Amino acid sequence: KMDNLYTALNSIKVLRCSVGQVFSCLANGLRADHGEENKDTKFLSEVDELLSSVTHHLRDVEQAVGNLVQPTGPFTLGNTSFLSQECTLERQALYSQLVLSYKWTDKIHEYSQQAAALLSQNSLKRSYTNSGSAKRRRTQTSSHNVPPQAVDTLISTIDRSYSDMNVTISRPFATNAVLQVTLGRVLQAVIAFKGLMIEWVVVKGYGETLDLWTESRHKVFRKITENSQAAMLHFYSPPLPELAVKSFMTWFHSYITLFSDTCKKCGNHLHCALPPTWRDLRTLEPFHEECKL
Repeated sequence: KMDNLYTALNSIKVLRCSVGQVFSCLANGLRADHGEENKDTKFLSEVDELLSSVTHHLRDVEQAVGNLVQPTGPFTLGNTSFLSQECTLERQALYSQLVLSYKWTDKIHEYSQQAAALLSQNSLKRSYTNSGSAKRRRTQTSSHNVPPQAVDTLISTIDRSYSDMNVTISRPFATNAVLQVTLGRVLQAVIAFKGLMIEWVVVKGYGETLDLWTESRHKVFRKITENSQAAMLHFYSPPLPELAVKSFMTWFHSYITLFSDTCKKCGNHLHCALPPTWRDLRTLEPFHEECKL
């Protein structure tokens, strides 16, 4: 029954298209492609061909409608059948709105099924636990909840690794550590931690007042602050928080040669009155902001 209905609807659609072509031809009238000779005859011949097509499609519609089976009783509309008894003007359009809502919900259901089929093919797992596994696994410790002693031990190890970088630990905000890092006489930075996760970095010039809320008055250190925050996000690794901190501090230590290294691309010390303020995240090579692209 549904196939016959779809065939009838498709036949009506084709008939409407053919009738539209007839009216379009009549509206355009004589065209340049009809030529100069016998253009009236060519135009009438084209209209006659289109009308023949309409007649053919009309027969298809009559045949498709004839194959339809008339329903034995009224359609079951549930409680929506009572909407025809509504006399309030603002509620008379409820039925059409319900139909649109039904179509929208049906589309969501269809797209959700397609999305679920595509996502089920992805084998990547971002969580530590597998809900489909019968074996219960121990939840790994979050990098947010780390004893202060573990943070102190890690920072002390990093501090001893570099003779030209001084790291001082303070805890003005309960148990979370705040580092004051000094790279020779080049720059200084304040790094805020939450457990073993780096939350914020502010870089300033040597001799400037350090705090978490104000940026440096020098453009070069404001650029390094932006790059440090990008590197902080790049090295972030919840499964390996200690490695993430060590990688970031190794990358940050490369700024010890901020005013002496040349750009690896252009070979110049200055570009737009700034030294190379970017360090490659893998090779630690210096680049100007415009040269790193």
